[in-house]
This record gives sequence, C-alpha cells and structure tokens, in this order.
Amino acid sequence: MGGYHPPSGGPGAAPPVPRLTSWRIDTATIASLAGASAAVLQFAGALKGAPLVAALPFDITALSLASLVPLLALLLLTRRWWLHPLVAPSLLGAGLLWLWLVLAGTWSASHDILSAKLPEVVLLAPLMLLAGIAVGADAGARRWLVAVALLAGPFVGASVAWGLAHGAVVLGGAVGANPELVRVQYQLAGLAIACAAGLGGVRAVEAATWPRRLFWLGFVAAMGVAVLLPGGRTALLSLGFCVALVPALRCWSAARPRLALGWLALAAAGGALALAALLLNPAGANGLRTLERFTQGDVESSARPALWAAAMQWGSEALPFGLGTGGFTLAAGYGERRGLYPHNHLLEAWAEGGVPGLLFWLLCFGGAVLVPLLRLRRMPPGRLARAAALALPVLLAAMVSTDLGNRMVWFALGLVLSTGVVARRV
Repeated sequence: MGGYHPPSGGPGAAPPVPRLTSWRIDTATIASLAGASAAVLQFAGALKGAPLVAALPFDITALSLASLVPLLALLLLTRRWWLHPLVAPSLLGAGLLWLWLVLAGTWSASHDILSAKLPEVVLLAPLMLLAGIAVGADAGARRWLVAVALLAGPFVGASVAWGLAHGAVVLGGAVGANPELVRVQYQLAGLAIACAAGLGGVRAVEAATWPRRLFWLGFVAAMGVAVLLPGGRTALLSLGFCVALVPALRCWSAARPRLALGWLALAAAGGALALAALLLNPAGANGLRTLERFTQGDVESSARPALWAAAMQWGSEALPFGLGTGGFTLAAGYGERRGLYPHNHLLEAWAEGGVPGLLFWLLCFGGAVLVPLLRLRRMPPGRLARAAALALPVLLAAMVSTDLGNRMVWFALGLVLSTGVVARRV
C-alpha cells in the first residue's frame, strides 16, 4: 500500500539539493529613488543657493542627473504603461519641435548660444519630459517627488532668509561667485517655494482633522511669507494662483463644488488681509525684496516688454522659417548673450523657429493642456492636483522667463502629460 519511504535524512535518503538564491528587484525602492532624484534635479538650482548644500563636495545637479538615468530605465522596464490617445499629439509636437530646432540651427548666425542650447534641446529636454511622464504616472515615484518638493520649499525659504540676514548669497557652491546670477537664483528659489505652497494647500483640503488642517494652513502661510523675500515677482504671482486654484481643483474634481468655492473664498480673504496689513503698515514691507520690486518702479524698468516686442518684430521679418536656433540675440543687437532671450516660450519659438516652430510649440504645449482638462473627472483628484501644483508655477514662468532649453519646463510638461498615463507593476 504505497511502499516504503525512508525517513528524511536516513541511510536511504537522497542528498539534499542545494537551493539557488534568487535575486528580486525591489521595484518600490526603484520608484522611490527615481522620484526623489527627479525632485532634486528639478529644484537643484534653488537648493544650490542654500549654504548647507553649497558646502557639499559634489554638484547635486550632476549627481541627481547621473542617478536618475539608470533609475528611470529600471522604472520603465518594471512597469506596464498605458497611454491615453490624447497624449500622442503633444508628444508628436515635442518631437517635431526638437527636430525643427536642430534644423533651424543650420541657418542661425549664433555660435556660442547655439552650441550651448542644442545639447539641452536634443539630449536633456527629452530625458526630462520622459522623467516627468514616468515619475508622475507611478504612484511610488510621485509620492517621493511630492515629499521632496514639500521639504524643498521651507528649506529654500529658510536658506534665503538666513542669507539675507548675514549678507551672503550662495551660488552653485561659492559665495558671490557670479553676482549677475543673483536674480536668477532667487527666481528659482521662489518657484520651489510656490510649488511647496500649492502642495500644502492640497494637503489642507484633504486633511481629515482640524489639527492637521490648521498645520497645513500654517504651512501655506509660511510659504507666502517666504516668497516675499527673494525678489521674484513671477514666483509671488505663481504662488497666489497655485494656492487659490490647485486646492480648488482638487475639490472640484472630487465633485465637491461647495468646498472648492469655500477654498477660493478663503484664499481671497487671506490675500486681502495680507494686503490690508501692508497698506496699514507700509514700513513692514522694508526688506521684503519681492514687494519692493513691485512698488519701486521695477515693473516699468523691466526689459521684458522690449524683448517681447523685439521677438515679435524679428519673427515677422524672418518669415517663414525664423532666425534660426539661438539667433535672436544677435539679430536684436544684443550679441551672444543668452540671458537676453525673448523671455517667453511662445515668442522664442516664433522668432527663432518661424511658422513651423510656432505650430509645433502650440501642438506640444497646447495639446498637453487638453490632457488633464478632458480627464478631469476620470482620474484620482489627488493625483491631478499634485501634478498641477508642481507644474503650474514652472509653466507660468516659461511665459515670462526661461528659454526652450530649460529642463524645468520640460519636466513640468511631462508631469502634465502624466495625467494621461497609467503605470502598473509588472
């Protein structure tokens, strides 16, 4: 009945078979590291202004970029990806725009700007766009991206306050290394603070208890004070839009219109109270560089209106194919000075890329805006709101600053497109 079976380990037993150790990739860790690396790379320009970061013996931009590339590859390989058809037009527009900018470089009069700009457009922009899509679509990567952004805002704000109190500005690792970049550095700091404020507002409307709700409201108020220090007017306006609209979007997409309207009323009341406090005590604005730039005539003395007019003029005169990539500053009489770019993505595409550049830009960025709008009620409200909080300040800045080679804009565009992408573990 079944025969005899020697006991395990007995004289007739077969020798034990050694087990092979199996290695399994922890895909959750990969996603977390990818999200953290992407966040550090996105806000590296602002973080490098902090004395603690500047004292590090390495460049966080290079380190985060070097770590993001393999992590992004592993993330792509360990997920199944589903793309909504709405994403395709924007991706097509981005590819055509990059290709056209390379072709337009063949008739550009620029040498220095062209040689610096093309590698950013051809190599860095596609990587950042892909990173924004992948990190924004994966839940684990997105969680760490948001966490690092929430930490970066107060960290940068505190660093700016410390630097102003001690008369020290840290740029890329050295105090006073390049005074001409002080304004750019503070603009980046303001963007980091604005993104953190928008995320804090989302946390406030999501909070289940009053203590947590009050904590996040205090966080938003603190970021509102911090953004007054650096001097970036765009960052202040971005923070206002972000704090007012993104939490309201979170409530509206969750089918809670009354809460959305209540948040808008609360944000308006908070802004009115802050304005009233400054009007009643004008001396309180002393030292708040952002407000000083609004009240001391800097708006009228800004070079942006002249650059915008020049971009429209030269774009019209160089029809149909434009001045060529990087050729605007030379045509406008500014020489090889990249800092005097048109300060508007759309006008830059028009002036340097002509009619094709303008159409490709509209297809790329205009098509991307349609993705979250048409999927407003078909995706988790929290995911949509977090993508908006991280993308809105950067995309607003693209219309008054930065050029087509700026990596932050392409990453923000990827976050917008990620609302039409689903990632699932293999």
